[in-house]
Amino acid sequence: MPPDPLFHDRPDTLPPGPGAYVLLIALDRDLPLRLPGKPERVLAPGRYLYCGSARGPGGLRARVGRHFRHGKPERWHIDRLTAAGRMLGAWIVPGGDECALVATLSGLPVPVPGFGSSDCRRCASHLLAWPNGVPMSLPDPCF
Repeated sequence: MPPDPLFHDRPDTLPPGPGAYVLLIALDRDLPLRLPGKPERVLAPGRYLYCGSARGPGGLRARVGRHFRHGKPERWHIDRLTAAGRMLGAWIVPGGDECALVATLSGLPVPVPGFGSSDCRRCASHLLAWPNGVPMSLPDPCF
């Protein structure tokens, strides 16, 4: 089977235009998380998907590339997860919308309500757990 052209496991292959993305992050150990005004949650070891958007300068290459970097300052919720886990790659959707990606993946569990979606009124969270054995499906209309 040929590789998925929309999945990137390194930042230098990403396009510079705007769009949305789904990060694939693996945690090897528990990660306690506290969001402002919310009780502490602990993310268990496993695979997580984070849906985000890249609309600023440098587009997908700059934003997703930042998620691949180590030692960056913590600016967003997802920075805690990428610092503690392993960035395995990202699916990109040029011109896409992060909330549409969350809706497409809505059958997956929400481990931390409000994570990455504090400015979003549509989504319970932009972070989803991807349990082993559950197939990943982003249907063609997302792309």
